[in-house]
Amino acid sequence: MPRIANLIFYTTLFLVATGVVMIYSTSAILAQQKFGDATFFLKKELLWLAMGMVALYIGYRVPYHFWGKFSFIILALTIVLLLAVMIPSIGHQVGGARRWLKIGSFGFQPSELAKYAIIFFLARWLATHQDEIRSFSKGFLSPVIVLGLVVCLVLVQPDLGTAVGISTIGLILLFVAGVRLSYLSALLLGSLPCVYYLVAGAAYRRARILAFLDPWKDPKGVGFQIIQSFIALGSGGWMGVGLGESRQKLFYLPEAHTDFIFSIIGEELGFLGCLMVCLAFIFLFILGFRVALKTKDLMGHLIGTGIAGLLAFQTLVNMGVVTGTFPTKGLPLPFISFGGTSLVLSMAGVGILMNLAVAIDQEVHQNKSWEEPRRERRKPRSGRLFRGKK
Repeated sequence: MPRIANLIFYTTLFLVATGVVMIYSTSAILAQQKFGDATFFLKKELLWLAMGMVALYIGYRVPYHFWGKFSFIILALTIVLLLAVMIPSIGHQVGGARRWLKIGSFGFQPSELAKYAIIFFLARWLATHQDEIRSFSKGFLSPVIVLGLVVCLVLVQPDLGTAVGISTIGLILLFVAGVRLSYLSALLLGSLPCVYYLVAGAAYRRARILAFLDPWKDPKGVGFQIIQSFIALGSGGWMGVGLGESRQKLFYLPEAHTDFIFSIIGEELGFLGCLMVCLAFIFLFILGFRVALKTKDLMGHLIGTGIAGLLAFQTLVNMGVVTGTFPTKGLPLPFISFGGTSLVLSMAGVGILMNLAVAIDQEVHQNKSWEEPRRERRKPRSGRLFRGKK
């Protein structure tokens, strides 16, 4: 296994190990009270982790071209699952949102799969229509219609955060592939009224925006969670109060083992613990984008960019929420938050990045250099930006 693939793997392993430790620390008391077993959430996470390791191995061993080749089938399956979630007898409702499919004691979120299905589909479509990438119908309209369909199905659940994430990654891939900026600008401007309607049209979303602007205006209502997050982060200081010693996890901070686990990391491990986690994420993203930039063909380049961009987006939004930089939105912290579907698919994504690194290494041994591989067709926008860099 090439060095860069090793670095990706061990960085991910560090983040996953941190997640396992923190999930037990944040959930033990809740699990004991609710289920009579302090290790309830830990055991479920370890089971998902085992599945995640299998997914990582599959992503690593299966050539990345496979995901592009079968992207239409993966996308069609994803759309069927997103439709199935809407059926009351099939979809499982949690907290007013119908986002889950229950299989026995396990839950599966099709919207998580939709993120990767869109990446694979757009990578394949944009690569196979590279000569027409500047045209309105083939290069812009066709992929945007598919992207819009998936986003609408996710919004119906409702899940605005995931819909925004899918839209963002889709637009990034269109930009990187070389779609006309005028088309992308028009799409962004045209979508602003829709975003405003989605936010202003739902009372709970308006409340989240108000809590983001001034959480102390309603400290016992919509501002409660973010205030408790601030208290957790502020209580940790430089070194933290000690592993397992958090007070905020004692039923003060809601979702302490899921979306707000980074707050407890700050409380128990302090600023230095948060810094180590942030540096690990940054290092992983640098490796991911480096692999994407070095990949020899456009489809692999877009797959790598999409996966690295997706992980970076989710991390940025999650940390932004717990620090009050963004309005509250339920996006997990990759590899660390409790959650099965997200963990398994994130690890599968890491496996694909490792496979891309292997393909690059094989190309390097053939060419005896790390110079940027030649593309037979027109270079994508990112290729023009980074031309000549090694």
